[in-house]
Amino acid sequence: MHRRPFLFALLILVALAPITAAAAGAVDLDFPGATVDQWHGHARWRFEFEGAEAWVVVPETPLPGNPWSWCLMFPDAFTERCAAPALVARGFHHAFLDVGNTFGSPAAVAKLARFHDELVRRGLSPRPALIGISRGSLYAHRFASDHPDKVSVIYGDAGVCDIRSWPGGVAAGRKGKGSAGDWAEVKKLYGFADDAAALAWQGNPVDTLAPLAEAGVALIHVVGDADEVVPPEENGLVVAERYRALGGTVELIHKPGIGHHPHGLDDPTPVVEFVIRHAAVE
Repeated sequence: MHRRPFLFALLILVALAPITAAAAGAVDLDFPGATVDQWHGHARWRFEFEGAEAWVVVPETPLPGNPWSWCLMFPDAFTERCAAPALVARGFHHAFLDVGNTFGSPAAVAKLARFHDELVRRGLSPRPALIGISRGSLYAHRFASDHPDKVSVIYGDAGVCDIRSWPGGVAAGRKGKGSAGDWAEVKKLYGFADDAAALAWQGNPVDTLAPLAEAGVALIHVVGDADEVVPPEENGLVVAERYRALGGTVELIHKPGIGHHPHGLDDPTPVVEFVIRHAAVE
């Protein structure tokens, strides 16, 4: 006689379960065909996004609001030195999408934006902390200048912040060695007609800092003072000087006598603490 009210209540609980899970901050990483493996001792969900390799590492105890770090390129280079595993241990998710060697080109940035929006829809924070290692800083800064409301922090490590410095280098009248093959590929991917068009372009990270400052994005750059591949005086140091002039929050960490490698720090704690302090953690 009392079964109907009981069944009705049970149906309501079942219907509300997804809403309750979402309210509790669950992140849905069950993409079609997803598999799970280990990444530096943490569970990693691997899947395809628009035909490209993608993955998200899940912390044992996620922080409220599900903040995340996002390595734009070289996610397994000098990883322990570049803060990501330490951030995961502190409660950050960590993500990667392989958009290839595309130098932060418009097509790459558009795909990164779609990936960001999908992860946010599935429960991650709207403003991740970006990690730009070497040329990965082109991707990080280019994404951030186009979408400043979708970024909380950029950590650049020996970061490329001006294509004229790298891969342009000597060919572009700059100090760096450059890379002729990559310079040709940059012009192709960006649609520059010739060297003159590439040199005149005003979309480099060193040129597009104002939107980041206005949005309150915090920057931390680690530079090797003896870096001859990505000279800091044409990249990270320029960013720091111009960002301070704009009133932005920026920290610069020097590595005296160190070249382009190794990336990161012997102890990445200063970077980890900076990211946690400035990331959009609820």
